Amino acid sequence: MAAAIALALMLGSASVAAQKLARLVLAGPMASVSNPLVHMVESGALADVAERVEFVLWRDPDQLRVQALDGKADVLAMPVNVAANLYNRGAHLRLLNVSVWGILWMVSREQGLKTLADFRGKEIAMPFRGDMPDIVFGLVAEAQGLDPRKDFHLRYVATPIDAVQLLVMRRTDNALLAEPAVSMALRKVRSFPLDVVAPELYRSVDLQKEWGRVFNRAPRLPQAGIALMGRVKDDPALAARIEQAYARSLAWCKAHATECGKIVAKHIEALSPEAIADGMAASNMEAVPATAARGEVEYLFTKLLARNPALIGGRMPPDDFYGGKAAAK
Repeated sequence: MAAAIALALMLGSASVAAQKLARLVLAGPMASVSNPLVHMVESGALADVAERVEFVLWRDPDQLRVQALDGKADVLAMPVNVAANLYNRGAHLRLLNVSVWGILWMVSREQGLKTLADFRGKEIAMPFRGDMPDIVFGLVAEAQGLDPRKDFHLRYVATPIDAVQLLVMRRTDNALLAEPAVSMALRKVRSFPLDVVAPELYRSVDLQKEWGRVFNRAPRLPQAGIALMGRVKDDPALAARIEQAYARSLAWCKAHATECGKIVAKHIEALSPEAIADGMAASNMEAVPATAARGEVEYLFTKLLARNPALIGGRMPPDDFYGGKAAAK
C-alpha cells in the first residue's frame, strides 16, 4: 500500500512537471487572504509548476472582475459571493478553498460599543460599496431590525486605505475594515507624528461574532478564498498542487507572522510589515477545501439570495463551482 501511494504521488508530480507553465499569475487584494499567495511566490513553492510565478495586486472589485473575465490571472483571491457571481456570469472558474473566516472589524474612536446597534446614527466609512464588507454589515444590521441606509450614515470610499486616512485625519470617527487595514489604522495613530494629532482608535465590534450572535451560528463566516481560473481549474493535478501549496503557506504565515509581514510588504507597499503581522494574529484563517466549506458558503448564499439575488449572479452555484460533478447550466 505504501509503495502504491508513493508511486501515485510520484506520478502526480510528474504530471504537473510535464505540463509546466511558462507563467503563473496569482492575484489578490490588500488583505490577509493574499499573504499565503505572496509567500508561495517568495518561497518558490510552485517552482515545479511554472517557470515564473508572480503575484499581482487588485486594488478594487472592478480590477478583480477584469482580471477574472479577461483571463489575466490564473489563481485569484476573492470574496466568495464575487466568485459565485462571476461563475454565474460565465467566467471559467471554480472555488478552490475558503480561507478567510473572520477579518472584519469596526474601528472607532469611542470605547464601549458592543454591537452594531450601538453605532445607530453614527457615520461609518465603508470601503467597496456593494461588496463583502458592505454585504456582511447589511445582513447583520437587518437581522437586528436595523435599516443600514436609514439607521447609519454610511460614507462609501473606494479602498480600505481611503477609510484609514479618514480615520487618522479625524475626518470620520468610525469605519468598517478588514485586516490588515484594521491593524494599519491602529498602528498609524500610535506612531509619531500622527499620535500628536490623531486621537486614539479602538478595535470595536467583531463582525464575525455579531454574525454568530444574530444568526445563532458559530462566530465565523466564509468571507473569501481562492478561485482557479481557465486552464488551471481544468487540471486536477495542478489544482491539487496549488491547494496544497496555499495551505502550507498559510500555516507558515500564521507561525511566522513577523517574517510574513516583511515579505508581503515588499509586494504591497501601502502596508507596513508590522500591520501585516498584527493582522495575521487577529485574523481567523483556515484553508478549508471548497467541497468541505460548501454548507457554510451556501448558508451565506441563501441570505444573499433573499436580500439581493444579483449579489451571487441570481442563483445558487451548482456542483461544478465547488469542483464537484458538473451540473447543467
